Amino acid sequence: MPHNLLNKLAPKNFILKNQKAENVNLAEIIGVKPTVLFFYPKDNTAGCTKEVCQFRDQFDVLTKHGATVLGVSSDSVESHQEFASKQKLQFDILSDEKQDLRTAYEVPKSMLGLLPGRVTFIIGKDGLIKEVFNSQLDTNGHVKASIKALEAENKE
Repeated sequence: MPHNLLNKLAPKNFILKNQKAENVNLAEIIGVKPTVLFFYPKDNTAGCTKEVCQFRDQFDVLTKHGATVLGVSSDSVESHQEFASKQKLQFDILSDEKQDLRTAYEVPKSMLGLLPGRVTFIIGKDGLIKEVFNSQLDTNGHVKASIKALEAENKE
């Protein structure tokens, strides 16, 4: 199902706290360099840990393409601190407790509306959303789709 924001400018007027309680201003990142922005349901759950660790393990490949990698969930900064430390994450995970960013990116709920959705946005350095990968269950697919989209972006 195509996403409404595909090929449109990515929402970027947001400042969220990362796992170190530092402000991350999306306007300073999006539209400056390619960005992989992935939304996941919850810290320390099996599927989310698997997905986040895929991004961790493929981080060098993603950054080789010049991309900034950002994870987002509605967990607290404290939860993110513990999760990022335990999983040895080398990228920011942002706390979207009010779900403002999730709403701006039109990330749907899944599993009969019970869980926040798992959706990855690959944003070009021009600020346009180049690819949207939406799958609650294919945790590996998010990284694969990101790498594929970044490779295509770099060929342009």
